[in-house]
Amino acid sequence: MTTAGSTGRKTPRLSADDWIAAAFDLLTDEGVAAVKIVTLCKRLRVTKGSFYWHFADINGLFEAMSAAWTAESDAYLRGLTELGAAPPAERIEQMTRRLVDHQTWARESAVREWARTHPVVADAVAQLDNRIFEVVQQTLTELGLTPEDARIRAGLLVYAGIGFVESRGSLPTPTPEDIHKMIEVIFT
Repeated sequence: MTTAGSTGRKTPRLSADDWIAAAFDLLTDEGVAAVKIVTLCKRLRVTKGSFYWHFADINGLFEAMSAAWTAESDAYLRGLTELGAAPPAERIEQMTRRLVDHQTWARESAVREWARTHPVVADAVAQLDNRIFEVVQQTLTELGLTPEDARIRAGLLVYAGIGFVESRGSLPTPTPEDIHKMIEVIFT
């Protein structure tokens, strides 16, 4: 089934995932204040009825976005955990490569900004940060560090990663090689 857009052209019926993806694009491009039903409808060239088919209100969309972001982050962490057979240094390397991926850190930065005003998102971010810390700490322990040294160095890595996300655009973007050298400094 199709719906008529404002141009009279027929567009495919949107799914809830389509709305969530469009909302994330808007969040990343313009910030949480820009994520409005009217703006999304214009961007997607559909009527408000299409939005309300999937969500009761904007808060319903925000909850769905939070759940989607949490699921995406959980899948990434599961992937890291499943790399258990890979050398620990390779797992650390994969985490850093993801950190410098533009799309990843742009969305991460936008979600962290959104978390400042939305308690459900703030809770999801805090839970993710703690899970990342645990994965990094476990990986460093596997590299032969004492539990105390692993905890301290995991803190350095995780805090540096969060700082990188928060400072995007205001400081030079490190290359993967730069990050590799930073990690070497932490281990020496």
